Amino acid sequence: MSSASSSKCPVDHEAPKAKPDGCPVDHKALKTAEPAAECPVDHSSGSTWSRMFSSAPAPPSASKFLSTEREVSSIPKPADGKWVYPSEAQFFAAMERKNHNPNAADMKTVVPIHNAVNERAWAEIMKWESGRGGEACGGVQLVNFKGKPSQRSPKATLKTFFGYAPPFDRHDWVVDRCGTKLRYVIDFYSGHNPNALGGNLSFYLDVRPALDNWEGVKMRVGRFWSSFIG
Repeated sequence: MSSASSSKCPVDHEAPKAKPDGCPVDHKALKTAEPAAECPVDHSSGSTWSRMFSSAPAPPSASKFLSTEREVSSIPKPADGKWVYPSEAQFFAAMERKNHNPNAADMKTVVPIHNAVNERAWAEIMKWESGRGGEACGGVQLVNFKGKPSQRSPKATLKTFFGYAPPFDRHDWVVDRCGTKLRYVIDFYSGHNPNALGGNLSFYLDVRPALDNWEGVKMRVGRFWSSFIG
């Protein structure tokens, strides 16, 4: 994603370095065939999504096959407008730089999957934010986004201890609710489901407020209590 008025990414690029673990999309399984804006992704952390959303053009060998159109997301930015997703050409160019040997034809499937996963993450955040006053100032906005692939969340660590597969990535999204900043932790889990995105891929997102301030604690406790007595 990128900003409709700037080409500079507002994200903290100083995230911990980690060995790149590749693209989260199983390209063998797929067998498939704009306004300027910014992406709220950490481009340098080594995350599974890292450096996959740059504004660099696709190489000449692939450019004739790839679209340069960019989809506007539903995610509001702090300074008017919405975040905008990378084009097929941008996605392909970034994957080539990471030596993923991408297939240009796959971009028509991979890019929509990426966009849909981000939309799902925002939808989950909006469920948490519903009824908490964000409407009073025009709605909750996404301030920034950081990939933390090398920092497993306590919840993910506990689930892994009990035998669950670990998440393939972790993101922290910081939102602004009428001047109140709140961090959300998102653990990305992959799976296979014939009825899911892309036909043979599915993603489970565990989205919740971080427990680093009183507001996050209240929200988590309230959700737990509601589910317990409901």
